Amino acid sequence: MHSEKNKAVFLDRDGVLNREQGNYVSHLEDFIINDGVVEALKIFLEKKYLLIVISNQGGISKGICTKQEVDYLHLHLQRALSNQGVLLSEIYYCPHHPEITNCICRKPDSQLLEKAMARFNIDPAKSYFIGDADRDMQAGHKAGVKCIRVESNRSLMEVVNQVSERNSL
Repeated sequence: MHSEKNKAVFLDRDGVLNREQGNYVSHLEDFIINDGVVEALKIFLEKKYLLIVISNQGGISKGICTKQEVDYLHLHLQRALSNQGVLLSEIYYCPHHPEITNCICRKPDSQLLEKAMARFNIDPAKSYFIGDADRDMQAGHKAGVKCIRVESNRSLMEVVNQVSERNSL
């Protein structure tokens, strides 16, 4: 029996899901979920998209924050969204920074998207990457997903209609 592939909306974190501060967001008091995020994510879920966060967290490599602090913020994000009925499938992040170390998981490379696509059996042709930077668009294009660029800290509801209905069954 042939199983149907899943579709996903991949989301950048800082600037898309939470307030971009201009520096590394590493403390809970600085982690503010952007307007429209819960409403938009609920719509994506209704359209049967998996929700997967893909984020660069180079502050870990630079010693600005710890992996534990980043994991704590992600737990907070998952709980805040879950309390509103929104479940994220996964959060993937790259802890590296090019000034410190080379890697293939940091956007604009597409390894984290490819890892998620393999794990969750995702069809890139039916999937989207929503990000606020060139590196997000480059990673999405490399992985073969449609890309939607948003302005940092704007309501995610502004682009919700760009995630196509024609992919829904």
